[in-house]
Amino acid sequence: MLPSAPDPRFIRSGDVQLATYEIGDPDTPPVMLVHGFASSAESNWVLTGWTRELTRNGYRVIALDHRAHGRSDKPHDRAAYSMSIMRDDVFRVMDAYAIASAPWVGYSMGARVTWYSALTENDRVTRAVLGGIPKADPFARLDITQARNYAEMGIPMTDAVTRTYIEMASERGDNDLFALVALVEGLRGDPHASIDKAPPHPLLIAAGSDDTIANEARLLADEAPDARFIDLPGRTHFNAPTSGAFRRAAIEFLQEGA
Repeated sequence: MLPSAPDPRFIRSGDVQLATYEIGDPDTPPVMLVHGFASSAESNWVLTGWTRELTRNGYRVIALDHRAHGRSDKPHDRAAYSMSIMRDDVFRVMDAYAIASAPWVGYSMGARVTWYSALTENDRVTRAVLGGIPKADPFARLDITQARNYAEMGIPMTDAVTRTYIEMASERGDNDLFALVALVEGLRGDPHASIDKAPPHPLLIAAGSDDTIANEARLLADEAPDARFIDLPGRTHFNAPTSGAFRRAAIEFLQEGA
């Protein structure tokens, strides 16, 4: 049986209170876990076995619920969201736990935050595991008007991409659709969210073979100066984090940097 996430420690990042989680022996090396859109630290990392396997292998896990997610604050103003703000949230968490630098593991949106963080503050990210990371902006195709109309009035969405994202977000009872739509508005088109130049760090990039972004992820690995790609057979974007092969490859990759 997998445990639930421990009670969070709340820290401030600007005007927002973030829920953070520390799991494992505090005397072991830290690793930062950065979850995906409409998920949480518990859903992305605890209930999928990541925190269990990482702590068993001698790591101290530090995770957070992004703003608009989990038990963190959920602003409804799009100005509360940008790639630099999301990056700085993770840095504030590192500061709160007195961590100068660490390897990061990010999934989907969290992988994009990790990519940008490594590019702009490369002394704080030592190496990175990036799961489900597309080269294209994943929010660019969302119809914001349809998403907002659904959140406000329950009007059915006709755009398939928008419906997929919003219905996924709606499945979690603690999600706030107004906050998540504001996050999408803040991140889509943000020039800092684009993936052009690759960070110089050692990277492990993974994607499910049945994920529509798998070829993009493989291309990112081919173009980066120090990256490898791992294919997760039969996995989609939504169930790749549960892959034991993914966890094992990530832990082996992290141990290479010890």
